[in-house]
Amino acid sequence: MKLADVAEFYTDQGGGVKTYINQKLELGSQAGHEVIILAPGKENWTEKRHGGTIEWIKSPPLPPDPRYRVLWNKKEVHRRLFQLQPDLVEGSSLWTGGHFVGSWPGNAVKTMIYHQDPVAVYPETFFAASVGYDQVNRLSKPIWSYIRRLSERFDATITSGEWLRQRLAEQGIRRPVAIPFGIDKTFFSARNRDEQLRKQWLERMGLDEQASLLLSVSRHHPEKRIGTILDGFAEASNVRRMGLILVGNGPIESWVKRKAVRIPNVRLISKTESREELARLMASSDLFVHGSASETFGLVVAEALCSGLPIVVPDRGGAVDFASPAFANVYPAGDSGRLSESILEALESQETLESQETLADQENRSKRSNAALKFAASQISTVEEHFEKLFTFYSELVQEAGS
Repeated sequence: MKLADVAEFYTDQGGGVKTYINQKLELGSQAGHEVIILAPGKENWTEKRHGGTIEWIKSPPLPPDPRYRVLWNKKEVHRRLFQLQPDLVEGSSLWTGGHFVGSWPGNAVKTMIYHQDPVAVYPETFFAASVGYDQVNRLSKPIWSYIRRLSERFDATITSGEWLRQRLAEQGIRRPVAIPFGIDKTFFSARNRDEQLRKQWLERMGLDEQASLLLSVSRHHPEKRIGTILDGFAEASNVRRMGLILVGNGPIESWVKRKAVRIPNVRLISKTESREELARLMASSDLFVHGSASETFGLVVAEALCSGLPIVVPDRGGAVDFASPAFANVYPAGDSGRLSESILEALESQETLESQETLADQENRSKRSNAALKFAASQISTVEEHFEKLFTFYSELVQEAGS
């Protein structure tokens, strides 16, 4: 199968998108597929990379962030697609990537990749607390109408989780299909647990080993609802001893710092020195706290579960797909008071279960940690499994179109 991906956010200076596409190039090649990425670049040129091909298309810089470029030349994208004659084309966003693929008159199968939920990221984040989620979605009808019309140009809409698939189905988006992302389970693992690291972080906060160590990882952006996390932690820490490590940076980082400095036992890490350090923090903490209700998947939450970390997550967004009562507590998105209650309930539940365990059990992980690991082993895909499912589905679509 020849697969072309029109990827407007692929850049050598990128983060998650770059990692995902590089994995697609490599694993696609290993599976016998020809993967070609059409991406905005400084000049028009073709590059071989990771077993596949990058077709760079000359594009202007994105003003807010010059690391990225704006995929603007629809005519050139269409020309390249006609030249390549792929079996299947992905539109990797709702914007120019999706529009250029949707408007291309070629005969290939087309899929729309839904890896950002614009209604959840902005309207719901800013207005749902005052008017409610149903009203926000009613007021967002023009956005949903645009997405619906765009989806009609595609053979399927790919989401990274079941919660989002259901949401799109309710909005009448064409053929939403959930193919969850995969995690590097050899990297994020309970084997990384380091009791000495846990002790050191608690000591930095003036706490002993009997206190609880909470972790949260997210970009500093309004959609991540970091204010909810900080307010919920502050309230819960008045009831029992705990510390919070908040990892991340982003456009509202200065606001986060001003707010966090007023809350005892909060430590900020703008950026971990290495992903190995983050993996050790994941496995060595006691509870993972998440704020975003606009995640399409919840990558860091999945990584936490693979590390054996119980979770507290909002009741909306991709992270709720992971919320089994055996290791998760759920609170209404944006409600810091209920988040505080969920944190306390989670820690009390862990404490109760640990007191019931035998000494042999305690030498391993708590029951909630073991439940998280069991779920991760059976319900969270590896990176290889994700792409195997994706390529299998794509092959079926191509066969359907040719029959």
